[in-house]
Amino acid sequence: AVSNAKPKSKPYKLADSGGLYLYITPTGLKSWRLKYRLNGKERVLTIGKYSSSSKSGVSISVARKVRDEAKLLLAEGIDPSKDKLRKKHEVNKKQADTFELIAKEWWEARKLAWTISHANSVIHSLEQNVFPILGKRPIADISPQEVLQVIKQIEARGAHEVASKVLQRCNAVYRYAITTSRAIHNPAADLREALKTPEKKNHPALKSKELPEFLEKLNQYDGNILTKLATKLLVLTFVRTGELRGALWDEFDLEKGEWNIPANRMKMKKDHLVPLSQQAVDILNELKTLTGQRDHVFPSQQNANKPMSENTILYALYRMGYHSRATGHGFRTTASTILNETGFNPDAIERQLAHVPKNKIRGTYNKAQYLPERKKMMQWWADYLDQQENGGNVITAPFGVS
Repeated sequence: AVSNAKPKSKPYKLADSGGLYLYITPTGLKSWRLKYRLNGKERVLTIGKYSSSSKSGVSISVARKVRDEAKLLLAEGIDPSKDKLRKKHEVNKKQADTFELIAKEWWEARKLAWTISHANSVIHSLEQNVFPILGKRPIADISPQEVLQVIKQIEARGAHEVASKVLQRCNAVYRYAITTSRAIHNPAADLREALKTPEKKNHPALKSKELPEFLEKLNQYDGNILTKLATKLLVLTFVRTGELRGALWDEFDLEKGEWNIPANRMKMKKDHLVPLSQQAVDILNELKTLTGQRDHVFPSQQNANKPMSENTILYALYRMGYHSRATGHGFRTTASTILNETGFNPDAIERQLAHVPKNKIRGTYNKAQYLPERKKMMQWWADYLDQQENGGNVITAPFGVS
């Protein structure tokens, strides 16, 4: 009877049982409806469009199941129509709370606590590795297996460090989603053991015997002058590459010979003072004539309002023939090794490297700690590099420092 019901000039009903009926319009549209009473008032629940197949609409068996469920709700004093709207709202909200949306919320909430370069690195890793696969999925529906698949795809490229960081960030996104009531479970929480453990590799670093040749090649470098001076200053100060690239002119006091890097640009979120050797001051005075009118000491060639690209110095090293023997970060290792072997105070060296001591009892962590020793050490390091460039004669540490 339902299948054969034909439209008439006016809407009409075909009754089933328990208040369930089929409503047929003059256009031939057939829909299931349920008439019920709640608190003495008659109400109607529209169940859905009729179809003999449950794939394209509501079959008679499904309509009867909805009717029976509605009766159970009514027995508890719940309005089936309002319950339907509540469930629809929950589904819509769930579909709106995608992984990408919540990940970006989490990133916006956290980024002010990070350096700009780290914040950019975090969102870039998610955009490249996670959003294309899981970004549009409701965050509450994602399984541990799906997160693991993303991580395995990254590992398949050999990017084990990236895989580890992406998993950490997925974990953090889920903790945020749970805190904000958009998820109940964290599918990334127990995947740490599934990660491959790659062989740990240190940043390639030059040995002391390699410095004379390197410094000679650096002096002969015929690329961009800013890149050349940036590399020279990096060797002299052995700060992190990102700290050098993002350097701003207002951080420098050339008369005092000091570079004050603010906490928001430091990895450990602590202010860092870099004593400048005379050689470093000379380079900065030369840079003043080139970029002194800009905010950035090393502006990008493409956009002067942005800092030099993170690959600029690495590319220069490649051009000089150091394809796998040196990186910008490696100069920190080179300086640390030589200064320790020479006999400088290990605590002063660690402080100059901006490493936070594991044992805080050894002294209050502040940007001026060991400053007299560090000033002498940085000038000794610059003089040592000059000696290497001029023939490699060894000079000893200043009296009272070793």
